[in-house]
Amino acid sequence: MEKQEMLNKGKEVLTPFETQNIVAFVKNLTLKGAMENPWIIGIFVILVFYAVVKRSKAVLAFLFAVISITFLIRLTLPTGGGNELSLGSTLPFAFGGLVIGGFLIYFLFIKSE
Repeated sequence: MEKQEMLNKGKEVLTPFETQNIVAFVKNLTLKGAMENPWIIGIFVILVFYAVVKRSKAVLAFLFAVISITFLIRLTLPTGGGNELSLGSTLPFAFGGLVIGGFLIYFLFIKSE
C-alpha cells in the first residue's frame, strides 16, 4: 500500500501541470498578472542565470526585449476597458519600440566583442 499512496500523492502534486490547467492559465493571463506571477519571474531568473553563466548574447537580448516591451506596454498604453488609444499614448509607445529595436540591432549585429 505504500507504493500506491506514493503514486496517489505524486498524482495530486502533478495535477496543476495538466494541459487543460496550463491552457486555462495562459488564456486568463493578463499583463499585470504575468509581471506579478512568481512562476514567470522564476523562469526569467533562471534564464538570466543561464545567460550570464554561458555568456549567451541571444538569451540576454531576448530577456531584454521581453522585459522592456512588457514595461513599455504597461507604462504607455491605457489599462482601462473604456479607454481609447490616443496620440499621446501611441507616440511614446512607437518611439519606445524604435529605441528598443535600435538597441537590439546594435547589440546583436553591430557591436563586436
